[in-house]
Amino acid sequence: MTTYILRHGQTDYSTRYLVNGDPTKQIPLTEEGRQSLGRAWNVLPLHSIATWLTSEFPRARQTAALLMGVPLPEPVVDARLNEIDYGEFEGKPFLEYAAWLDEHGSGRRPPGAAESQQEAIRRLLTGVLGALEHPGPRVLVGHGLLVSVLHWYGNRTAGERMPLFFAEAPYAEPLAIADDELPLLVTELMDDLESAPLREITAGGDASILRIGEGPAVATVEAVSPSHSPDKKDLPHA
Repeated sequence: MTTYILRHGQTDYSTRYLVNGDPTKQIPLTEEGRQSLGRAWNVLPLHSIATWLTSEFPRARQTAALLMGVPLPEPVVDARLNEIDYGEFEGKPFLEYAAWLDEHGSGRRPPGAAESQQEAIRRLLTGVLGALEHPGPRVLVGHGLLVSVLHWYGNRTAGERMPLFFAEAPYAEPLAIADDELPLLVTELMDDLESAPLREITAGGDASILRIGEGPAVATVEAVSPSHSPDKKDLPHA
């Protein structure tokens, strides 16, 4: 069996590089976001999907509903698939959060947040693994951080460690992961998370910053001066 994992469609927040980690905010898909789901229709075996899973966020549930095209089967809503909690950065430009993350690292919780980036990735991976508890084939509609991590994993070179920043995930483009591969993928990513704090402590602080390259999930480290301020070409939005 197979699990198909994709990011929700485009929203007004994402086009403006704003972050949303609060599922109670009603942020729907844009018209372009709804239209773009046609690409997923051409890839997903919609007639044979046994289980649909989404986060609690309206944009993820709307994406799943539009892809299903019918009210049944009801999707499984799993809070473990929710986007990261941005705390006091909620609703603000992604670059403000990125600057804080670059200074403090992925193991520290932003002000007002219930989790760090590391904790959020660990939660997301637990939710992905939990998908195997449901009949397959499955479609899992999630968010940018999760899909970006999975793209990075699929494209990383041998020995490459998990970065602090990830390339932006594409909208509504399914990643297909076989059932026998999913536990191994989650285990390897969990192991990499365990070594992340040591890497950040020894990485030289603000002497370098991740610069996102062209193409999906390509990231390289480029030396810059400590006074360098990230801009939209450096970092993806959430």
